[in-house]
Amino acid sequence: MGAIDHIRAVIRQAQQKSAVAAEEVLLLAVTKNVQAEKMNEAVGYGISAIGENRVQEILNKYDQVKGKVDWHLIGHLQTNKVKYIIDKVSLIHSLDSLSLAGEIDKRAGQAGREMPVLVQVNVADEETKFGVAPRETIDFIREISRYPHLRVQGLMTIGPLVEDAEEVRPVFRELRTLRDEIHRLALPGVEMEYLSMGMTNDYHVAVEEGANIVRIGSAIFGKRI
Repeated sequence: MGAIDHIRAVIRQAQQKSAVAAEEVLLLAVTKNVQAEKMNEAVGYGISAIGENRVQEILNKYDQVKGKVDWHLIGHLQTNKVKYIIDKVSLIHSLDSLSLAGEIDKRAGQAGREMPVLVQVNVADEETKFGVAPRETIDFIREISRYPHLRVQGLMTIGPLVEDAEEVRPVFRELRTLRDEIHRLALPGVEMEYLSMGMTNDYHVAVEEGANIVRIGSAIFGKRI
């Protein structure tokens, strides 16, 4: 899969270009509407992590994807569906409410595990996007850090869809600045290890601004419905 090689080369170039780039960047293959056969091909080519937007797609494809692979839930998660994926995913990118935090904590406790999560931040303040407002994020994290079965691992955002990726740079920069601010607070049980930002159209800019998880779908698998 030459597309994966190209993406990795772009990531390396972005890392070399920027003083704030992360040393390691996880290429998360987004497999919305991708068949298990194509997913297995990508895993065989070295993809180690898969990102799904919908719980149902995880359930449908979980047993069909072979090899050692981590599953990430990157789309909006409803509280009534947490129970279906609590034992299947290694990271939830889209924690955005206290009610969802409480449900994840409860289900993780029942499953005898701690659940790593990222807080989704709506940096661009788009009405169509989920996420906590930047100004409310620190208080939100203080609150959810009290849950014993949650492990806050970082932040996630979705940049606005624009033709020129440079327009998204301030959004990514603001998320990195917020991450650094939270890291300095040294809140108990909170690790600002991950910045999940950047997709097919803007991942090179995201890497330059410090992303260490980029969520790439169509650049790997082509356009999907």
